[in-house]
Amino acid sequence: MGASPPSTVGNSQRTHKKPRSNVVQGRPLPLSRLFESVDSNTLKNILQTMCDRHPELAKEVSELAPRPTVASALETLRNYEAAYRSAFPYGGNSTGDYAHNRVRPALMELLDALSDYTPHFLPPNESQASVSLSFLDGATDFIHRLPSWENPLHNHPKQMAYEEMAKAWILVIQEAAKRGAGISLQYGGWETKLTKHNEHSGGRMESAVTQMRQTVAWGGDSNGNNGRSQRSSTGFGFGMHSGAGVPVRTW
Repeated sequence: MGASPPSTVGNSQRTHKKPRSNVVQGRPLPLSRLFESVDSNTLKNILQTMCDRHPELAKEVSELAPRPTVASALETLRNYEAAYRSAFPYGGNSTGDYAHNRVRPALMELLDALSDYTPHFLPPNESQASVSLSFLDGATDFIHRLPSWENPLHNHPKQMAYEEMAKAWILVIQEAAKRGAGISLQYGGWETKLTKHNEHSGGRMESAVTQMRQTVAWGGDSNGNNGRSQRSSTGFGFGMHSGAGVPVRTW
């Protein structure tokens, strides 16, 4: 007898069985892994670009982002301060025009950041006077440490910063007075701290000291009468978002 022909069923099954692939193909990283490899500055630029291209995302990003604390805001300002200090040239006149030209871009970045962070800690955006005052106390120190230049024109931004910071102190003191918090201002040591700031500023924050002393002496005006009478004579340079019309900041 002849040999049996090979099974056609078995051959058919083996023919149609898909062979295992040994080919490795590239693919993009998952978004979560991509974020792991991106530094914070690049990620910040990506988010900013997205919000610029799609303005409707800005509100959602603001809501999702954690609210800055006094500590985190002051730390950010310290980074800007370190940047302008490192921009000073080695040797030579550290108060002359050449040094000013080298330092000015980084110095203005600090002032811009200061003028943006300060309204964040002011009423009505910040309701706790203690939080507002803690930030202002640290923020005013940055102004004290700003360099003084030989050319009086170059010192104008520092002088304007003192004026705007004094207005910020006045606003917080007035709002504290409306809540009858004059006593807490006194026993919190804020009058002493503000007086020292005024001394370091060469008297440029005298208006804030006057407001503080009046509020402490009266124990705060829970009806806000003192706040209204004083506020009419003090415009603000900070871009607040309270709905009230205020001048655009000038420093």
